[in-house]
Amino acid sequence: MKQILKITATLFLLLMVVVSCDKDQEEIEIPLEVTYANIEGTWQLVKWNGEPLDEGLYCYIAFDRKDRTYKMYQKFDSMYARLITGKFNIDNETYPGRSVVTGEYDFNGSWSDSYVVTDLLESGSMVWTSKDDPEHVQYYQRCESVPENIIEEIGR
Repeated sequence: MKQILKITATLFLLLMVVVSCDKDQEEIEIPLEVTYANIEGTWQLVKWNGEPLDEGLYCYIAFDRKDRTYKMYQKFDSMYARLITGKFNIDNETYPGRSVVTGEYDFNGSWSDSYVVTDLLESGSMVWTSKDDPEHVQYYQRCESVPENIIEEIGR
């Protein structure tokens, strides 16, 4: 009888170890499909080529899926804050297995790069990598809206 209790206790302890190990494992988020609906909203550029943006620099982009338009609020490649608007497109067919975002500016002209979108996660992040230059990587975080002080700075 004591032997059966020891075996039962040992099996119970082994089961507890296995169950506790499962809880310690990090859940892996499955990326969302890159669609107009999934990228709609406002995104903040938080890293450029793996590095955080320098203090005082920013880039927010707000996508509207219905009209396929965007508004980009940025102080990134100029000493002045500015609003850039235009249209964007998601191509899921030309490059099998990759979702590529392209865009045009309202003031005429296309974006200098097309971007492969990866790691679009429900938790609110996505990565854009230049289709022609894989060293050029942008990391975005979803946010509620563009901060008021930035909208005011651009409106001056």
